[in-house]
Amino acid sequence: MEQRMSSEGNIFYSEKYSDDKYEYRHVMLPPDITELVPRNHLMTETEWRNIGVQQSLNWIHYMVHTPEPHVLLFRKSKTKRE
Repeated sequence: MEQRMSSEGNIFYSEKYSDDKYEYRHVMLPPDITELVPRNHLMTETEWRNIGVQQSLNWIHYMVHTPEPHVLLFRKSKTKRE
């Protein structure tokens, strides 16, 4: 699995993986950035970019895994923007 460090040095990006409909990736945040993640809603692109996550366009923060709030789950449609 690819573990790519961001320019901040502490954000890790998984390799992309996919099914028939979506491309997926997860992003692992350090504790200081995890504190900035809202607990009551999924983040918009503006929100996740503002905390330092860097990805191409059309990625959607689609799920929260409550036991691991430092892991953000993203997906992107293989055909067109959702």
